[in-house]
Amino acid sequence: MTFRNGLKSLLRPEDSVLVLIDHQPFQLANLNSHTPHTVVNNATALAKAAKAYRVPTILTSVIAERGGVIFPQITDVFPGQEVIDRTFINTWEDRKVVDAVKETGRKQLIIAGLYTEICVAMPVIQALGEGWDVTVITDACGAVSVEAHHVAIQRMIAAGANVMTWLALASEWQRDHARTEHAAEFIDILKQHAAGSGIAFVWEQQLLNTPVPSAAA
Repeated sequence: MTFRNGLKSLLRPEDSVLVLIDHQPFQLANLNSHTPHTVVNNATALAKAAKAYRVPTILTSVIAERGGVIFPQITDVFPGQEVIDRTFINTWEDRKVVDAVKETGRKQLIIAGLYTEICVAMPVIQALGEGWDVTVITDACGAVSVEAHHVAIQRMIAAGANVMTWLALASEWQRDHARTEHAAEFIDILKQHAAGSGIAFVWEQQLLNTPVPSAAA
């Protein structure tokens, strides 16, 4: 096994490309590993983080005329962007998607989608076999059962995939608090999609802006 370690193994926004797969209404009908709210929230946060850090993002659906269009929370992040609709269950067998990824020139491939065990696992395993550096954002994915989600993650790790959550990814893209160019966008995403951390930050700002009581008071 080749271990993923060292500074160069960390994800960088300038080398990353994100593919969001099949975040569509019909996939929620048998989603049992997470609540629909959780998946929609996390996938949206991931999309916003990619936009904030200028990471090219490919949106793809499968038979949208029957399964529904991608959640508006995601497409609203990229207004007017084409969604590549497929018939292939395995996204990596669709040349339009693969060509779109290759056109970015990026080497760190990041994937999230529904379902983890099917529409995520297949392209991840194929792309790994073709030499891509692949990361799966597990909490922006979901499966038909908790078992299916966990087994799929184990299978992808065994194939060589890196796994992360959306907040870990955004933090890795930020990397240094001195990088202020995207800090405001990052904080806004936290406030909207990472309730505990985001609200704690809002509260901290409130406390810092609270006048200190005078001695007379």
